[in-house]
Amino acid sequence: MALKEFGQNEYENTAYINFDFSPFPDEVFSGFDIPKIIRAVSSLTDQPVSPSRTLIIFDEVQENPLALTSLKYFAESELGYNVCASGSLLGIGLHAGTGFPVGKVEEVNLYPMSFNEFVLAKGGKAKFDFLKSSNWDEISLLNASFSSLLQEYCFTGGMPEVVKTYVEGRDLYRTREIQRSILLGYEKDFSKHIPANLLSKVELIWSSLPLQLAKENKKFILSLIKKGSRLKEFEEAIKWLEEAGLVYKVDRCSKVGYPLKFYEEQNIFKLFPMDLGLLGCMTDVDLTAIFVKGTFFAEFNGAFAEQFIVQTIISSGFNPFYYAKSNSQLELAFVIQCRDLAIPIEVKSGNNTKAKSLTTVLRENPDLKAIRFSQIGFKRQDNIVNVPLFMADSWLRSLKTSNTQPEI
Repeated sequence: MALKEFGQNEYENTAYINFDFSPFPDEVFSGFDIPKIIRAVSSLTDQPVSPSRTLIIFDEVQENPLALTSLKYFAESELGYNVCASGSLLGIGLHAGTGFPVGKVEEVNLYPMSFNEFVLAKGGKAKFDFLKSSNWDEISLLNASFSSLLQEYCFTGGMPEVVKTYVEGRDLYRTREIQRSILLGYEKDFSKHIPANLLSKVELIWSSLPLQLAKENKKFILSLIKKGSRLKEFEEAIKWLEEAGLVYKVDRCSKVGYPLKFYEEQNIFKLFPMDLGLLGCMTDVDLTAIFVKGTFFAEFNGAFAEQFIVQTIISSGFNPFYYAKSNSQLELAFVIQCRDLAIPIEVKSGNNTKAKSLTTVLRENPDLKAIRFSQIGFKRQDNIVNVPLFMADSWLRSLKTSNTQPEI
């Protein structure tokens, strides 16, 4: 667990409470008496708890609303205790009237590990630093080496337990078992946390994700899961999956223009699962497509390539949209906004970089600058920059953190 490792590296000791399993009486929080809570934490964890020297972790905190509310009193206390709260479904808890201490805590969104972080996890500190260097032409020269690492990342995805299992044992089948256990855990959470009237709808949406993404047009179509269904019938279920952090909802925009929110169409969208490796497990993709044939990104009409890019866009801090014209085949995989620029993004799964839709949009909007993510090398072509897929993480983060107008 990331917080435990953080506590181990940055504090003298860690006091860990998991509210799924710990017999933590609600009475401990009565009056939100901080010294009383500290005594209980110390007793249950068998750890001395000292201000500034101990990290207190409240895990699965959504299971105990009083513990969540107590964060406010820890923040207001002058005793100096350091507390982190986390939970697999914390997003659901924060929208369920739990008394979340708004303005009293620092919120951090955690995403699956990015490709760059995977490279670092494999012990590639020099490669990781090189990817961050922004020496795009030089990085592109190592295409073969980084593409091999990208193949591995395509299999593992970024779930920390999956990556840890793979890095330590290089056992593909054990790694896939961990992915299956994570998916099974999500399904168990469905029956545990979702109201009965919503459960079947959430399960239908979740199980339909591979089918939806395998289409050439990846717009989410409700009639594929239930004939004659309407968005109103399923929007609460989709919202539940979003707030649980299990799916990314990418809305359509009617124009590639600034600001993109002006052109957002929330009733037309794509849905992606949270992680590339889990999508591969859900589809039971043949491992030879990843490690032997090299056809993984091209499978299912490029669904895996788009999945890789969308989670990279989101973990880099951008809010993605996609662009499509009604009653037309013209479609852009994604559009992002960087400062006052709307940037169209094309995703190509193979070596063929011809993109009729992107060419049309740029011809109609000559002031736009575009990004094309593909498997060919880095190069600039007029108002398009081609970025190899393995450089996507570095490129997008450089756009996000640049203090100047992005150079595309």
